[in-house]
Amino acid sequence: MSGIVYLVGSGPGGLGLLTFRAREVIDAAEVILYDQLPGEEILASLPASAEKINCGKFGGAHTLTQDEIESLMVDRAKKGYRVVRLKGGDSFVFGRGGEEMEVLREHNITVEVVPGITSAVAVPECVGIPVTHRTWASQVTFLTGHEDPTKEESAIDWKWLAGSPGTIVILMGVKNLPVITGSLIEHGMAGTKPVAIIERGFRPDQRVTTGTLADITKKAEESGVKPPAIIVIGEVVSLYRDGSEGAWSRDTGSR
Repeated sequence: MSGIVYLVGSGPGGLGLLTFRAREVIDAAEVILYDQLPGEEILASLPASAEKINCGKFGGAHTLTQDEIESLMVDRAKKGYRVVRLKGGDSFVFGRGGEEMEVLREHNITVEVVPGITSAVAVPECVGIPVTHRTWASQVTFLTGHEDPTKEESAIDWKWLAGSPGTIVILMGVKNLPVITGSLIEHGMAGTKPVAIIERGFRPDQRVTTGTLADITKKAEESGVKPPAIIVIGEVVSLYRDGSEGAWSRDTGSR
């Protein structure tokens, strides 16, 4: 009898933002394929009885290829196991969850998606930056800063993006920050546009670097900004106040 695969988003960090359903399926799992983004607190809570397979990335190096990850899920599910594919944030927001769902369906394997709180919204929130605001932003655009490297050209319409109102939230964009800022300025966005980079949201070493589109790359280099980080571009960044990130109680997962 075929098993089942749960595609689980663990939220932006810590047990406090893990959903009840995610906790249920993790605790009942027989096999867990996990990334690093769920964080040490969640990874330390995985059941001892489950087979745990590290699928994380370290400094750009893949522990397993995507094909290998998908093959493992298919193999364990066909052997009748309850399998959890555990990712940070929400697995369908630039997390390749959609690709994995397609593969599992092709093999007639039952799939349940367990949504997670996406870091694209939650991480800016936790430092006092709303991605929408009645005065400053009536729309928000999410994009990846790390497209599929096999693409012949970018799928991002930089001209449209540079002229669009509202907030831009970029995931996985630290490495390509100079390209991102340069493309937006080249296509007409003002260099004075406020920018914030929030590193390691909801973790004890969380840090915020602010600047403008014109100087944020230099500031990020000087500060040694490293992934994982969320980049926010737009007038809502002006609502950030230095020290506001301390409002989050990381021990209890509550304000």
